[in-house]
Amino acid sequence: MANFKLNISDSKGHSATKELKDADALPLIGLQIGSEIEASAAGLDGRLAITGGSDKSGVPMRPDVHGAARKRVLLSRGVGLRDAEKGERVRKLLRGNQVSEEIYQVNCRLLDAELPAPEPAEGGGEQPGK
Repeated sequence: MANFKLNISDSKGHSATKELKDADALPLIGLQIGSEIEASAAGLDGRLAITGGSDKSGVPMRPDVHGAARKRVLLSRGVGLRDAEKGERVRKLLRGNQVSEEIYQVNCRLLDAELPAPEPAEGGGEQPGK
């Protein structure tokens, strides 16, 4: 079955990580980058927009590569390519824009809501008087 690590960010710059396993992960399979789903799948209010992700070996998803398979794509800029000089093109291995069982990490943006504030850890600070 599918297991996903959801990286969720909001408009304020806060982020959270949720782990989705088996039946909870099924609604994500088949969706594409840019698709929106209900955030209740991750235990939040609002909607989630899929912005990207990567597979188990770290190969990134790219919005303009169709399908769910790995493909060797000729790039001049954008997702999956760093520091290309002007006019340079590089063939890189990328994953398509569709979420499949091979995807490990899914990046999402929380729409219509904000992430709840994290609770401060108790007893983790320094002790007074020492």
